Amino acid sequence: MPNSSPRFDFDLLTKLCTRFRVDIIEMLTEAKSGHPGGSLSAIDLLTVLWFARMRGVTSAKALEASRDRFVLSKGHGVPALYAILAEKGFIERSELMTLRKIGSRLQGHPDRMRMPIVEASTGSLGQGLSVAQGLALGIQADKSPAHVYCMLGDGEIQEGQVWEAAMSAPKFKLSNLCAILDANNGQIDGPVSQVMPLDPLKEKWESFGWNVIEIDGHDLKAIDSAYTKFADHAAKGPGKPTFIIARTVKGKGVSFMENKIEWHGVVPKKDEAEKAIAEIRK
Repeated sequence: MPNSSPRFDFDLLTKLCTRFRVDIIEMLTEAKSGHPGGSLSAIDLLTVLWFARMRGVTSAKALEASRDRFVLSKGHGVPALYAILAEKGFIERSELMTLRKIGSRLQGHPDRMRMPIVEASTGSLGQGLSVAQGLALGIQADKSPAHVYCMLGDGEIQEGQVWEAAMSAPKFKLSNLCAILDANNGQIDGPVSQVMPLDPLKEKWESFGWNVIEIDGHDLKAIDSAYTKFADHAAKGPGKPTFIIARTVKGKGVSFMENKIEWHGVVPKKDEAEKAIAEIRK
């Protein structure tokens, strides 16, 4: 399969991002619990990944051995992933409204036992990159062309286990591994830059031996370009893993949620949801 980016209809991707933001608001409002801020900040990154980049992942061949893998390490952002999986045909759109309900497959954090397309059950922050590294090692041993993508939150990478994975992935020359940082500068306790500053972030990951790319995480063309650079880098064979720092806005698309820490884990009331959806669709 070619690594270079095919031609995409970025207008269509923009429309999908709008639809998914509405889905996120509707899901969380119905569930009356969940995490809007980090779901809205991540959706542009995930939309380009799943609709323009992930290979061998279709509803008919979801588990083919050569498929690309995706691990959502920041598991609380899973409403964004569910919206995408509904559009891809893995679940019915009507199932989105069962989010967090008893007996539903769509729990507040992804559960691979209920949904095989989910590569790892996540939610305990800090573990996903280690899981992704294990997948990448297996793929490398099988001499498969598949890639492994892992999305982390910037509050999450304060966890020590992330830095252990950051040290070991370059050792094993996992150029098939791409970590995507949803850097929205928000976590439940406050701004990341105040709770536990991460900068100089780019220099830190480069010093660990990663190929680092920094982008605007809401610019669809910049996102696609970053994924293309990763794929081209991976095609050269074993070498540095890739770390994409995507600067995003928590609650992106809803003005009264944007950059507001309180919307990390608080869902909108009905009137707030209506206001948010109207604004997203403008």
